[in-house]
Amino acid sequence: MANIDAAFGMRPVGTLSGAGNMMTNEYFIADNEASAMYQGDAIIQQASNTGYVDIAAAGDETCIGVLNGVLIDDHPTTGKPSFQNFYTQTNVTTGSIRAFVYDDPYMKFEIQGDSGTDSDVTDRHEVADLVNMGTTGGNGISLMELDMSDLAATDGQVKIVGFSTDPENNQYDEHMNYIVIWNEHQFKEEL
Repeated sequence: MANIDAAFGMRPVGTLSGAGNMMTNEYFIADNEASAMYQGDAIIQQASNTGYVDIAAAGDETCIGVLNGVLIDDHPTTGKPSFQNFYTQTNVTTGSIRAFVYDDPYMKFEIQGDSGTDSDVTDRHEVADLVNMGTTGGNGISLMELDMSDLAATDGQVKIVGFSTDPENNQYDEHMNYIVIWNEHQFKEEL
């Protein structure tokens, strides 16, 4: 049976140490930020506005983690604090916007491989960049995937350390789900 093409960004599944602590830390999104950020997207520190976070791009070597959600202190419709799993410029334009980010550089994530390249057991310990950042299926969940055409021994944002046990996406074919760790992360040396 073929794998299901249903990207979901990066989902936390544990840490390299085996400790169950998968907490997020708080960062801020600049008022009226133009970039959309969805749950499961890779996040970087904003270069031009230190102290704020932004969506990562393919090849960014300074990722700080993965977005879990945002807290908007003054929601434009209700005027009350509101937690949601995404940020877009249209859902809030001013006020304090707190981003909750899985920023442990040794956290493991599940992610789906993109189209066009079949998977193989030899993909383990290869690195690759991420693609489709800042896109969503309309539910606030990222459509980011692992760029399987970019597999290499070095120079990639994440490193494959295992394969998913999801019965709908564990076939060595395109759209397989992988377990990855950060290869390039702002808080650690490159592996």
